[in-house]
Amino acid sequence: MAIPVKLGVFEGPLDLLLHLIEKNKVDIYDIPIAEITEQYLDYIRQMQHEDMNVMSEFLVMAATLIDIKCRMLLPKEVNEEGEEEDPRAELVEKLLEYKMYKYMSFELKDRLVDAAKNLYREAQIPKEVAAYKQPVDYEALLGGLTLSRLHEIFKSVMKRQEEKIDPIRSNYGNIEKDEVDMDQKALYVELYARSHKTFSFRGLLGKQRSKMEVIVTFLVILEMMKTGDITISQENIGDDILITSNVADEDLLNEEGDESTFSGMESKREENIYLKIENKQEENVSSEAENKKEEENISAEGENKQKEKIDPSEAKSR
Repeated sequence: MAIPVKLGVFEGPLDLLLHLIEKNKVDIYDIPIAEITEQYLDYIRQMQHEDMNVMSEFLVMAATLIDIKCRMLLPKEVNEEGEEEDPRAELVEKLLEYKMYKYMSFELKDRLVDAAKNLYREAQIPKEVAAYKQPVDYEALLGGLTLSRLHEIFKSVMKRQEEKIDPIRSNYGNIEKDEVDMDQKALYVELYARSHKTFSFRGLLGKQRSKMEVIVTFLVILEMMKTGDITISQENIGDDILITSNVADEDLLNEEGDESTFSGMESKREENIYLKIENKQEENVSSEAENKKEEENISAEGENKQKEKIDPSEAKSR
């Protein structure tokens, strides 16, 4: 990383080299390396500076100039395109870049000095001028407008609106969120299996009110089949699936298939479900209150410990 230094009137080796080029009035694209190198080395010999970090940058540039001077004495190298390479090209590029940034710094410095002389204020427009609105001549505005022209404009607007509509996605309709409680549906199917020894899978799904309820009921049936609560059988492919309950309760079985008994038991079971949900919510609220109280106790203990660590004289001053 280069360290920006200022020796006399020069800030670094490039500044000195650019000064020598401008002093001798030579073309920056055709630098006389031998002459510039000698002047550069003479300046370094006159420099009396003990800081090697500062001198190192000037010594590196001196070595670069000597290297370019030696390469100028040798036959010129040819690149892959068959053109002769100039050893001074890289140095010229660095000098041009430095010169550009140097002049930019001068320009910014001048702008900084002139900025103090610039004053800005909000626009002060009279209220009458600000409130003025140019009158609209409706006759001139609608002079060439006819019914046929209005009809064409209306058709073009409607056509643009139709082009914005996606012909495929517009037929999908709105997707509504259908929430189904998995626990309630599981209790429903379990109660149904306890009150029916054998029942139809299609008939059970037919009692559901939405597609989401059908899907959740199907998942519950799979889980009960996995746990061995029910047994599924199908005589032929395409026939209705029969479900045999392995958890049927003799007291709940209804041989005549009366749905009133099941409906009554279902409503009673739903009441128990709601009670369980309310109890669970109350438990969550009480546990949150206990956790909050415990956190307050911990913070209070921490404050007490900090007060004990305070010096008695400091505590007295407080």
